Amino acid sequence: MISSFRTHLLSLSLLVGVAAPWAANAQASISSVGSGSVEDRVTTLERISNAQGQLLQQLQQQLNDNQRDIDSLRGQIQESSYQLNQVVERQKQIYQQIDSLSSNGGAQGASGGDAASAGAGAAADSASAGGGSTAAAPAQSGDANTDYNAAVALVLEKKQYDQAIAAFQAFVKKYPDSTYQPNANYWLGQLNYNKGKKDDAAYYFATVVKNYPKSPKSSEALYKVGVIMQDKGDNAKAKAVYQQVVKQYPNTESAKQAQKRAAGL
Repeated sequence: MISSFRTHLLSLSLLVGVAAPWAANAQASISSVGSGSVEDRVTTLERISNAQGQLLQQLQQQLNDNQRDIDSLRGQIQESSYQLNQVVERQKQIYQQIDSLSSNGGAQGASGGDAASAGAGAAADSASAGGGSTAAAPAQSGDANTDYNAAVALVLEKKQYDQAIAAFQAFVKKYPDSTYQPNANYWLGQLNYNKGKKDDAAYYFATVVKNYPKSPKSSEALYKVGVIMQDKGDNAKAKAVYQQVVKQYPNTESAKQAQKRAAGL
C-alpha cells in the first residue's frame, strides 16, 4: 500500500516537473504580448489576429486577380489561335483557286528571278502602262486588307476578272509597302495569263520574283515565266528559267514541274 502510494507520488512529481517549464513558457508568451491588464493583452492579441486575417484576405484577393488574368490570357491565346487557323484556311482556299485558274488557262502557277526578268523584259512597257485593262477600278476603302480582300472576291466569288485586274492594279499602286504585294502581283500575272495576255503576265510574275524573292509565290511565279517563254516558242529562255527554278527553289513542286519541262526541251 505504502509502496503504491510512493509510486503515485513519484509519478505526480515527474508530471509537475514536466509541466512547470511548459507553464513558464506559456506565461512568457502571454507576457511578451505586453504589459498591462488582461483586457489590454486580449485587445493586443485581437489586433494581431485581425492584421493576420487582413493579410490573408489580401493574399487571397491577389490569387483571385492572378487567376482572372491567367484565364483572360488563356482566352486571348485561344482567340489568336482561332484567327490564325482562319487565315491559314483562307490562304489554302486562295491557292486552290489559283491552281484552278491555272488549269483553266492551260498551265500551272509560277514566280520570277533574274532569268524571269530577262524573259519578261519585253512586257514591261505594256504592263506598266496599265496592262490593257479597260475595266474601271472599284472604289477603294483606304484600308489595305479590305481592298485586297475585295479584289480577291472579284475573282473567287463574283468571277469579274476584268474588274479584278483593275482592282489589283490599283492596289499595287496605292499600297506599295503592303505584305500583300507579292500576292497581288501574282494575281495580276495569273489573270492576264488566263486572258491570253502573256507579255503582261510575264511582267507581273517577274515582278514577284525580282522584288519579293522570299515570298511563297516566288517559285511558282518563276516557273510560270518559263511556261510563258515556252508558249512563245523561246525554248532556250524557257529552259534557262526552268533550270533556275530547280536551282533556286529545290524540293518544291514548282522545281519538280520545271525539271520535267526542261527534260522535254
